[in-house]
Order: sequence, then structure tokens, then C-alpha cells
Amino acid sequence: MSSMENFFNWMIKPISKEEVIIWFNIHNMNYEKIELYGDVFKTLNYIINDTYMGIDSGETKINLSEEEKYQHFDWSWNKMVDNFKEENVSIKREGDHKDYFQTFYIESFYSPSEKGIKDSITDFLNSTFDTQKVFTKSDLEILTELYKLLDKNIH
Repeated sequence: MSSMENFFNWMIKPISKEEVIIWFNIHNMNYEKIELYGDVFKTLNYIINDTYMGIDSGETKINLSEEEKYQHFDWSWNKMVDNFKEENVSIKREGDHKDYFQTFYIESFYSPSEKGIKDSITDFLNSTFDTQKVFTKSDLEILTELYKLLDKNIH
């Protein structure tokens, strides 16, 4: 099999439900935590989208500096952490999980000039954490990376 065929299979070839269950077991992943970690990411996404003023809204365009974008992310992150703390879910405020999300949002939400990229984040999150969908190997690897990142930073 060529490397192109391998890549193609990794990206789009469906994996059976049984193989997904085996994958989850091998990586010590459980459905409740997948749902919780999805909620963490989705809550952060909601807060960022709901409160960000640096968007092009018709006639009004507010340009934020790089520093203001980082400040907005930090404020959103802390609000999300505080919201979960009220539900007795403890999320570390600092660490590689925050760095990952910050990089993700700076590159995909705050910086792109193309609106479609920003709009696709919600779909990406819903798809990534949907345990009922048909998975591909790439889907499982992304979910596993996020799961492990959050698992060591949420108690």
C-alpha cells in the first residue's frame, strides 16, 4: 500500500464500533469523561464567541491588538474555569491544556480573515466529541489527544 493510500485510509476509512470500543479501552477513555471534556471545550468556545467584540459585524469592525486577543482569551478561559468550579469540576488554570487551547483559538478564531474558519469551530467540536458518530483513525487520534490533555488537568 502506498503512503498516499495509507493517508487516505487514516483520514476517511470508517472504523467499526467494536474497534472504537477497543481503542477507548486501550487508551483508558470513558464516555462520561469524553462528554465532560467536550463540554469544557464547547463552553470555552461559547464564551469566546459570545463575548468577543473584535468581529466584523456589518458596518462595524473592531480591530483588536494581539495583546487584546490574548487578554480576551485569558478572560474567557478564567470564566470557563470558574463556571466549572461552581459545578465541582476543578480545572487547572495554567498548563499545557491552556496553552493548547490558546494556540488553537489564536490561530483559528482570533486571526483568520476568512469567516468560514471561525464558523467551523463549533462543528469541529461537536463532531470531535460525538461518540455516536462513525469514527476514522484521524478522528480517534484527535479525540485521544484532547482527552489525555484534559484528563491530566481536570479533577
